[in-house]
Amino acid sequence: MFEKLHDLLFRQSQAAAIIISVAIMLIAGFLLTRITKKLRLPNVTAYIVAGIIIGRFGLNLIPEQVVSGSGFLADIALAFIAFSTGEFFKLSAIKANSFKVVVITVFEAFAASASVFILTYCVLGINIAFSVVLAALASATAPASTMMTIRQTGAKGDFVNTLLQVVALDDIIGLVAYSCAISIALASLSGVGVKVSSVAIPLLKNLGVLIIGGLFGLILNLMLKFKHSTDNRLIISVSLLFAFCGICTMVDVSPLLGCMSMGTVYINMSDDKELFKQLNYFNPPILLLFFVRSGLCFDLNALIKPSGVVGRYPLMVIGVLYFIVRIAGKYLGVFVGSVITKKDKKVRNYLGLTLIPQAGIAIGLAALGARALGGEMGNSLQTIILASSVLYELTGPGCAKLALYLSGSYSTKLEDITEVEELNEDKKQKTQLELLIERINKIQEQLPANEVNEEEQAFAQAAAENYEAINKNIRFQRFHRR
Repeated sequence: MFEKLHDLLFRQSQAAAIIISVAIMLIAGFLLTRITKKLRLPNVTAYIVAGIIIGRFGLNLIPEQVVSGSGFLADIALAFIAFSTGEFFKLSAIKANSFKVVVITVFEAFAASASVFILTYCVLGINIAFSVVLAALASATAPASTMMTIRQTGAKGDFVNTLLQVVALDDIIGLVAYSCAISIALASLSGVGVKVSSVAIPLLKNLGVLIIGGLFGLILNLMLKFKHSTDNRLIISVSLLFAFCGICTMVDVSPLLGCMSMGTVYINMSDDKELFKQLNYFNPPILLLFFVRSGLCFDLNALIKPSGVVGRYPLMVIGVLYFIVRIAGKYLGVFVGSVITKKDKKVRNYLGLTLIPQAGIAIGLAALGARALGGEMGNSLQTIILASSVLYELTGPGCAKLALYLSGSYSTKLEDITEVEELNEDKKQKTQLELLIERINKIQEQLPANEVNEEEQAFAQAAAENYEAINKNIRFQRFHRR
């Protein structure tokens, strides 16, 4: 409907077409969050759906030239995500993460990947390149939905601590699994078969990127050791991330492991969590554009029609089976890992339900995988991950809340939320009204006076520094006018 308008706009001014398209993407993503917020769904779901609505299968508001020319958003968005992941790879945290948590994480990630590979390669007969990459993506988990549920319910205890530790390690395993899988897939598609050298060389490249990323983390730490304003700290960190991304793209290597290494080295050398908070406040527009663009790339026709490249089955069938089998693999892996490590029965039975959501890292890796595999195979990979991610984000929060409740990590009963003495000073049983009043008073005492999240604190700090700098400049000018 808007093809002629797109062509006319591009002929008149390409810059105007790009700027207007970016504005539409930002506005559409924001407006959809107003709906998903009422439905208590993550923002990622809103962004993907917004992209589908304004894309070629919906209103077709974004020119194809903009969609095809904005592939770099995947690299930039994943650079921020991977760098933030490095914050959780602190040596002290690794020591605190017991051997049991590591075993459970490895088992659930491996079981999910193995289950998907068996489904796609052995049962559905899909080629090995597609199967191994999709299987690697199955190991990744999106912690945002589960973390949101934990905050909403106020859940705590051993179950929640184990969950947080597993989630912190899970994405790291997903990044490593993808790096190995894409090397195997590209070697397979090269026509010479999977040889040791064809897999070893890409893996050595990734190892080199890991080392260079660590050096960038060292440089970042050295540059930020000097006293800088909040604005300049942000400028330095973003410029180094962009520079590293550009180098990786130039040599055709994924920047993920390197950016994760950069974040890991920086947090271990500086113990500076404020920078991560500032970046988390800076990157929402970038992540929004990336996820909306992912929705723009969604191929609705491919879901229905069989794809000869990946098999004789429609992608909708493959996507639904992937959705079910990955959940089963996650649950089975947690169960077996918990049995081996002799973890609590509640962890064994319910932790798997909290690892269902999949978005962020998986969608970003799918975008990189689609670009690496290319053509119909890459498009099919991205379509399956996008479609299943929407399903995961719809079902994940509910399953996480159920698991937290069944594990006893939170309760809707007032007597379980806070404890009070049931006997008065005369050793007589207090009335139900007296107990209720005491519990309410105790809960009120525990509530923070003014709850502000970390991102808002980082923003407020930056605003205060800017305000102080402006006031100093005004005082300086007034002094010299005298």
